[in-house]
Amino acid sequence: MDPSRFPNSSLVLPLHRLPILGSFIRLARKLYDWMLAFAEKPYAGRALFGLSFVESSFFPLPPDPLLMAMGAERPNRAIYFAGITTLGSVLGAMFGFAIGMYLMDTLGAWLLDLYDPERLTWVKVEDWFAAYGIAGLLIAAITPIPFKVFTIASGAMVGIHFFPFVGACLLGRGFRFFLEGFLLKLYGKPILAWMEKWFDLVAILFTVILVGGFVALKYL
Repeated sequence: MDPSRFPNSSLVLPLHRLPILGSFIRLARKLYDWMLAFAEKPYAGRALFGLSFVESSFFPLPPDPLLMAMGAERPNRAIYFAGITTLGSVLGAMFGFAIGMYLMDTLGAWLLDLYDPERLTWVKVEDWFAAYGIAGLLIAAITPIPFKVFTIASGAMVGIHFFPFVGACLLGRGFRFFLEGFLLKLYGKPILAWMEKWFDLVAILFTVILVGGFVALKYL
């Protein structure tokens, strides 16, 4: 991060100077700058769509940082970016459902061993589905809880039907990404400036939220 880009740079937290966090923050900064560069590329929408698709079915990183970087850089396109993210995410969720339904013994089992070796999420899907029906999927679609495990598990379980599943994904993911898009449309440039100013802290908090989504499954 270049503190000289902002007049109040003295307020930037010096977290990048800490030995343990320095390398992580520098890597996060490179990824963030890489994401910002997509906003001006002709293939920006395709990149966002692709990341949204794979995140819902097998990829670990969510599309929110890319959506926020692109939407903050170009607020007039934020709602469009949110629509692309939602479409890619829902189609990816359908692919995850298909993995659970048709490839559970091979690819599905491998992915669950990777993300949910103790099958905590699997049990959570069963519990939430029994308690709340398909509405339980909305919780996973909106929150940082690992959505891909829910999509695969939903396809493998008896009683979770495809079209209600797609509807829940559309509502949950649409609410999450269009809310982000709306806020970026209204406050994109200030949000971008704020993220630049407090980048070290934002990177750490985002990582905590991402990891916390997995940890939360043990207690929810």
